Amino acid sequence: MNKWGKRTGVGLAGLLLAAAVTGCGIVSNEEGSKGQTSSDQPAAGKEDDGKLVIGMSMDTLKEERWQKDRDIFSAKVKELGGEVKVLAANGDDATQMSQAEQLISQGVDVLVVIPHNAEATAQIVDKAHKEGIKVISYDRLIKNSDVDYYISFDNVRVGEMQAKAIVDQVGKGNFVYIGGADTDNNAHMFKEGAMNILNPLKDKGDIKIVYDQFSKDWRPEEALKNMENALTANNNDIQAVVAANDGTAGGVIQALSAQGLAGKIPVSGQDADLAAVQRIAEGLQTMTVYKPINAIATKAAEMAVALAKDGSVDGAEKTVNNGKIDVHSILLDPIAVDKSNLVDTVIKDGFHKLEDVYKNVPKDQWPKQ
Repeated sequence: MNKWGKRTGVGLAGLLLAAAVTGCGIVSNEEGSKGQTSSDQPAAGKEDDGKLVIGMSMDTLKEERWQKDRDIFSAKVKELGGEVKVLAANGDDATQMSQAEQLISQGVDVLVVIPHNAEATAQIVDKAHKEGIKVISYDRLIKNSDVDYYISFDNVRVGEMQAKAIVDQVGKGNFVYIGGADTDNNAHMFKEGAMNILNPLKDKGDIKIVYDQFSKDWRPEEALKNMENALTANNNDIQAVVAANDGTAGGVIQALSAQGLAGKIPVSGQDADLAAVQRIAEGLQTMTVYKPINAIATKAAEMAVALAKDGSVDGAEKTVNNGKIDVHSILLDPIAVDKSNLVDTVIKDGFHKLEDVYKNVPKDQWPKQ
């Protein structure tokens, strides 16, 4: 037992498991590798030095956004006196399960999970609880489980912001909805929010939703195929696109570009990825939803450390039902970003630099800070 009241020893099965999965997925200790697959950087077993250790099981590190989450989270835990072991699964359910088991076998004090599959990761919660390890669901809710806490943004509100921004540009015509991964609970929440705005207009006859499809694993290439199909099915007669995040927006805009329609049809996004805010500056993408990663990653780190030390988290007064229980939750406020407030949001916060955001725009058209 360690001083936090959990077993730290790793049995033969645990050692064999660690050896089996070390070469799978992405391994990063604190602010180490920037998403490389590595077999020589395993998350080492926990040392019995009394230092609290937070495990972080991530869906992926392929996207810029998740690298920022990892780095900020790890830095904050370190500032609070702990350390972080990160494993990322490259969007593979079996790999995420194996990696989570590896972290559990190492006796981490708390496990933070960014699930690839909202349903499948319920098994991770069960396995962690059997070892006395509490679990925080980060950004995406783990469904049908007894997960201890959930931290995210108000994801229904995100979808409402996306649809409202597009409707403000075009109030009539043929609309397309390009969603995220069907396996991600967040994707369903974004869609719910968007339809809160779009359905009343559809019912009035102002708009038609002529295409509505999820994009497997949030892949831009899947969104590209979906948008190509939407354009073909409607002979390019489309007036607006609500895309669930910046990756899917990128796929949408690629399809529009091939038809000479990029910049002519409004497209939403989310995450304030650099490529997306560059597209906004150029006039190719209408908006994104900025979810200040510093806020969620810092708060999650504070939650994880408090949970490891005290067994509970203050301030988790809201609840979100995951199909089994009402999960104590902290929900942060997202921010809609368009060309008018790029400087006052993502640039002012230091999330992106002005020269990076506007690098594809003539310098005499850059805004003044």
